[in-house]
Amino acid sequence: MSRWFCTLLLACAATAQAAPALTSHDDIDRLIAEKGLLTRFEDVGHKVADKAHSVADRASDLVSNAMGFLGVPYKRGGNSVETGFDCSGFVRAMYEQTVGLLLPRRADQQAAATQIIDKKELQPGDLVFFNTMRRSFSHVGIYVGDGKFIHAPRSGTEIRVEDMGISYWARRFNGARRVNPPETVANAPAAQQ
Repeated sequence: MSRWFCTLLLACAATAQAAPALTSHDDIDRLIAEKGLLTRFEDVGHKVADKAHSVADRASDLVSNAMGFLGVPYKRGGNSVETGFDCSGFVRAMYEQTVGLLLPRRADQQAAATQIIDKKELQPGDLVFFNTMRRSFSHVGIYVGDGKFIHAPRSGTEIRVEDMGISYWARRFNGARRVNPPETVANAPAAQQ
């Protein structure tokens, strides 16, 4: 959009030099109409709105899909509803099923393959990481909003939603990440199984 905006400014500047001084709003409106600039503004506006709507829909679909797995048992190394899930297997399955992205298998690899964001920027569908095994990024979940995340906690438990503000999770919080566009994730070097 900034490239287009620069082009627009240059076109306006060139037009201003070649045309007599514009003295009224009607003159400006006529110039905009003659150059087709209003149509270009509308096109850009629609593209931005469509992209924002698409991202919001995907995040909503991701969270809704993940909620459908509440109660599925934890299974170390698990990748499916039939076998159960571990934390990174659950995140990977949700992104693959809902968004069509294949994330790396391990939590630390998922952290490395995604964009770092500030905790204050968290949006539903973002990933949250925790240090639960005395090493960074040893646990991952999907942020669902309102300070909560969904995850596969540990052996003997099931997929559930928890509050990031409780002391256990707050002390172990390692960082927040946003999943990059498909071409970035697919080319991540750590995308091995």
